[in-house]
Amino acid sequence: MSDTLLPDDIEALARRVIEENARAGRSVALAESCTGGLVSAALTEVPGSSRVLDRGFVTYSNEAKREMLGVSSEIIETFGAVSIACVWAMAQGAVERSGADVAVAISGVAGPNGGTDLKPVGTVVFARVVRGQDGDPEGELRSFGNVGRAEIRRQATLCALELLLP
Repeated sequence: MSDTLLPDDIEALARRVIEENARAGRSVALAESCTGGLVSAALTEVPGSSRVLDRGFVTYSNEAKREMLGVSSEIIETFGAVSIACVWAMAQGAVERSGADVAVAISGVAGPNGGTDLKPVGTVVFARVVRGQDGDPEGELRSFGNVGRAEIRRQATLCALELLLP
């Protein structure tokens, strides 16, 4: 019987994130929508994760994104919750509202419903903000395809963990 809750690939990558950020003396925060806390859960599977994980915000609704992370209504109305602009604002809010050195935000359409022609099921956006770092927003749009809700969330979790590596 395995002593891990999550798949081996997620557990292994989460372990790397904790170890490498601990070595770098870096703390992290998450702002999760479509992953619903899976990235934070993966990190807390690793013993010693409290040295690295500051906090996770699960902001599934637009209201939560506004209230907990300070995402403006204008961003959500203009670009939508599944947009680089929104996840960048989410990541910024997570850094501002935490003690973390870096924050990663995730929002997407996990399906099976909710997709549009512009943002089909499987569309997930990510952003990373590093405290004190100026310059262009760091964001990424991934199209995982309509491979099922669980698989989209699994792939999104792996991608977010990769973005947390120093």
